[in-house]
Amino acid sequence: MARTARSSKRRKLPWYLRPLKWLLWFVVVTVLWVLIYRIVPPPVTFTMLTDSNGITKDWTSLSNIDRNMVRAVIAAEDRKFCSHNGFDADAIEQAIERNAKGKRMRGGSTISQQTAKNVFLWQGSGWTRYLRKVPEVYFTFLIEQLWGKRRIMEVYLNVAETGIGTYGVEAGAQRYFKHGAATLNPEEAARIAAILPLPKKRAAISPSGFTRRYGNTIRARIGQVRRDGLDGCVYD
Repeated sequence: MARTARSSKRRKLPWYLRPLKWLLWFVVVTVLWVLIYRIVPPPVTFTMLTDSNGITKDWTSLSNIDRNMVRAVIAAEDRKFCSHNGFDADAIEQAIERNAKGKRMRGGSTISQQTAKNVFLWQGSGWTRYLRKVPEVYFTFLIEQLWGKRRIMEVYLNVAETGIGTYGVEAGAQRYFKHGAATLNPEEAARIAAILPLPKKRAAISPSGFTRRYGNTIRARIGQVRRDGLDGCVYD
């Protein structure tokens, strides 16, 4: 018995190696988590769970979402979606400069970063928003490597908040236009894309002011995305 106790004590991992063990477990668990969501639709997100307005969503495969919607979010959120590795250094730098000058707050997050945040993390505000940035970089790297662009776009269009208690472009299209995302025209797609940054405050129906102007800008850029093939990686 004494020999067994001594043997067990010898096998105990030294304290200074325990963080490496915890890190290894974290990597294994998170990689498996990401791999599962490569195939299985994320059933719920932290944002959905904390939404007091309830949850309206309807998972829809990318093949059943009109290409106008894909082009609209690329035009609005991330024109370099097909060419970057998950991060747009130029957009981040511009956002920092703009915010430092006290202009309208605008982030530099790519669609990949937003997807990582929406699926695996939390929205946050104040210091919790900055605390989220480190794991956001990690999960963005993972989905870029393990999912690919098409899956990232598919998940993004299904988990993004598109209205009060409304998630995904299918639920958004049904709410605002009374038909599915498979038949969104350029104007409808642009309107949904225009409200994504502030879905609880902006209106997709009869928009006015900045939202209307922004939607018109996105509508015009959809044609540019098509002509320049900026959505090519989603459909290759």
